[in-house]
Amino acid sequence: MDFGVGYFPTHNAMAPGPVARLVEERGHSALFFAEHTHIPAARETPYEGGELPQRYWHTYDLFVALTAAAAATGRLRVGSGICLLIQRDPIITAKEVASLDQLSGGRFEFGVGAGWNREEMRNHGTDPRVRMSVLRERVEAMKAIWAEEEASYHGKYVNFDRIWSWPKPAQRPHPPILVGGTGPTVLDRVLAFGDAWFPNYDESVFDRIEELRAKAERKVDVHVLSAPADPAVLERLHNAGVVRANRWMPSGPRATVERGLDEWEHAIAVFAGEAS
Repeated sequence: MDFGVGYFPTHNAMAPGPVARLVEERGHSALFFAEHTHIPAARETPYEGGELPQRYWHTYDLFVALTAAAAATGRLRVGSGICLLIQRDPIITAKEVASLDQLSGGRFEFGVGAGWNREEMRNHGTDPRVRMSVLRERVEAMKAIWAEEEASYHGKYVNFDRIWSWPKPAQRPHPPILVGGTGPTVLDRVLAFGDAWFPNYDESVFDRIEELRAKAERKVDVHVLSAPADPAVLERLHNAGVVRANRWMPSGPRATVERGLDEWEHAIAVFAGEAS
């Protein structure tokens, strides 16, 4: 099992490039950045953690931050954790994904999801009631753009005739698509258009991994976001066949990020039997 890091790349904390370089130097395999274009000030959708942290509305643009991270590193996988695709134009996003994958030498991982903030969705013109259908069509349309020299797509929410769009991604047919979420129908989405399931960690993931394995007729990986710094949990994730466990680091100055990495790496060392 590999280990990675999640981070909210905010303008008032350690910058994306230096964070990525630090994460790579310390031996982690991947770095995922969160995305929010904005947070509505008159927010109605509840946040499960209580008061919504300010980092949610202070993040850099996702693909600008990821490009800085890729440019600062040579081996680290960089990814979206997650890209709120229901708030994005799929033709533009397909171009951004392909460009980043090319410029990084094929190191991009495309985490996608529908998000949780309904007011945020509405501000982008997406009806929350149909967000899962929108997500599926946008992923399917992007796959067509990446795979075909002259792509077209005709759905209920995405519709375009023949287009030319280059570059194509360095990874063929496209970067891994990691489908986020833990809702009741998420495994259907993983099987419909994903290469992996990318849930936030809670105790239910273990039963649902077994459910996914039983349903899948092809290889489907599992990556976990927001894993706790707990060696016993890491052991369980390893035994469940999870490919990579990732933990969110605090957004802040270098010393704050380093303290978070120290805690995460100690748990990994205990899990691996390497702690002194």
